[in-house]
Amino acid sequence: MCPPLCWTVVVFLATLPLRSQPSIDYHQHLLSPSAAQRASLPKPLTARDLIVLLDAAGVRRALVLSLAYQYGNPNKPPVRDEYAEVKRENDWTAAQVSEYPNRLRGFCGVDPLKSYAISEIERCAKNPYLRYGLKLHFGNSDVDLDNRRHIAQLSRVFRAADKHGMAIVVHMRPSVTRNRPYGAKEATTFLNKILPLASHVPVQIAHLAGAGGFDDPSVDSALSVFIQAINRQDRRMAKVYFDICGVAGIGAWEQKKALIVQRIRQIGIRRILWGSDGAFGGGLTPAQALKAYRELPLTKEEFHTIDADVAPYMQISEPGNPLREPGSLTSSNARAPTR
Repeated sequence: MCPPLCWTVVVFLATLPLRSQPSIDYHQHLLSPSAAQRASLPKPLTARDLIVLLDAAGVRRALVLSLAYQYGNPNKPPVRDEYAEVKRENDWTAAQVSEYPNRLRGFCGVDPLKSYAISEIERCAKNPYLRYGLKLHFGNSDVDLDNRRHIAQLSRVFRAADKHGMAIVVHMRPSVTRNRPYGAKEATTFLNKILPLASHVPVQIAHLAGAGGFDDPSVDSALSVFIQAINRQDRRMAKVYFDICGVAGIGAWEQKKALIVQRIRQIGIRRILWGSDGAFGGGLTPAQALKAYRELPLTKEEFHTIDADVAPYMQISEPGNPLREPGSLTSSNARAPTR
């Protein structure tokens, strides 16, 4: 016989929709005319264009990550008056987001290794449409997690974001183009030396600690460091989320479905955020990314939990600055469900 608690669970599951819908896309980009030209792409992608794509996927809101860090990308030709272009790109992103304030939220973008990085973080912190957070891309900035000077500069950047109450979205995978080392060693450096410097704000690790897909074994090696830290209830992981943007739908991911879901459960369902990435340059649209995501062998309840999650930096009603208020992913809601 099913005890009362059992019936409660049964009723709860029965009330869930047959197929839940993500309320927020946690990893989106716009493409300014300047950024499109720099990337040799035929046309920009504006906030209006993004809203059309979100509507087609049935997704209400999105976190828009500025591409300003691209102007310092050492894998591309140098830009004249680089910092001026960075400021222009961040300001363009802010202006675009301001057209849909109830649907889009913007994060400032900057190359963390540049001499102007701290100044730009301070400038963005004063912008009402960018003050919520910061996007860092270790790959496009050629961050080397085995380089002491890079670690020192990243430390300054994380302190600055923490000081201003700005959440951080970080693409941790270093440059694939330059074959920078990556794995458990580099993830341990990040956990021990960098993450603690932003202890008051949420940190979103993009692409499940990779760069899209799940083919690279070094990504799973890096991810294992964070899973182990979560299992031992390491306080440094208290405000850490992982987006699964580009994990499903890229590369030989279909052969890794079971492993991807295993890692999601080990991280903890409530730490997982859905995202689709920029719909340009061969990227998936939100609808295409959503279709691939739904092919993961997650349970109905797990899909519902991920789809309904609202990270602190995406809250609509905010007294003061919400990112420094108490609250974290505790051990009770961070672990995988009992199977």
